[in-house]
Amino acid sequence: MSAPVRACIGLGGNLGDVAAALRSALAGLDALPRTRLVAASGFHRTPAWGVEAQPDFINAVAVLETGLAPRALLEALLRIERGHGRERAADGSRWGPRTLDLDLLLYGDQVIDEPDLVVPHPQMHARAFVLVPLAEVAPDAFVPGRGRVDALLAAVDASGIRPA
Repeated sequence: MSAPVRACIGLGGNLGDVAAALRSALAGLDALPRTRLVAASGFHRTPAWGVEAQPDFINAVAVLETGLAPRALLEALLRIERGHGRERAADGSRWGPRTLDLDLLLYGDQVIDEPDLVVPHPQMHARAFVLVPLAEVAPDAFVPGRGRVDALLAAVDASGIRPA
């Protein structure tokens, strides 16, 4: 088994009892094989992004230490989503309402660019709803090609984000 890697996971949702779904997802992350939950941010209410005519989201970030490979971790995230009723649009459309969304934001310092697995997560460096909770638990994390989380957060407008 390889040495554990620090992975950062974005959590969010805006349908149903989102806080309960996020708490359950955090427990599910901590229960993954060869993985432990190191830290979890508070929950943050954030305006919808992309498609704005929908309820606000609640977002958080989890920091894991994991021995799972990136692809295995992504597959586990998708299983947890499905367990919470997440249905991904067949047409590939994004940014709509969802019960639970889990995104692999960072996997150590790796850069991965595969058709369905891109790390660091694209555009995370420009999204306050990712950076606010990420800075809470890993302000010194480095986003390859972009810089430190705390510096990235200082460069975005986070004024619409408040505690949930």
